Amino acid sequence: MSGRGGPIKNVFVKLIVNAGQAAPTPPVGPALGSKGVKAIDFCKEFNARTASFNPGVPIPVALIIKPDRSFQFELKSPPTGYLLLKAAGVDKGASEVGPGKAFAGEVSLKHIYEIAKIKKTDLRHKDQELQGICKSVIATAKSMGINVVI
Repeated sequence: MSGRGGPIKNVFVKLIVNAGQAAPTPPVGPALGSKGVKAIDFCKEFNARTASFNPGVPIPVALIIKPDRSFQFELKSPPTGYLLLKAAGVDKGASEVGPGKAFAGEVSLKHIYEIAKIKKTDLRHKDQELQGICKSVIATAKSMGINVVI
């Protein structure tokens, strides 16, 4: 037990860092330094664990910092929006979405299925049916102005 505030608890930090490109500069350095963690230690481990990814792919990270300033982290799959943009071969979604508006790009159901398989690797999706994940990916595509073709 600590003095006044009760037991010291773990601190949770969420970051999105490009695969193989973590550096102790913003946003990583300040986010971890303010919690007492040596950013360079995180960067070395993150870059080693993301070496198999294409460099620059955004990887969400859930970081747990313990009271002794040690840490552990979980890598998640790239954001759905990023995967959809890559599959559609476009840099950004449509600025306006809705009937009569131009699509930013298009993806096939095969793309949707492949993205859903990637998302299924995340702990939060592991118990979900692949069909449900596909529906979620399709909804994200529509919200971004990406047409899903059969």
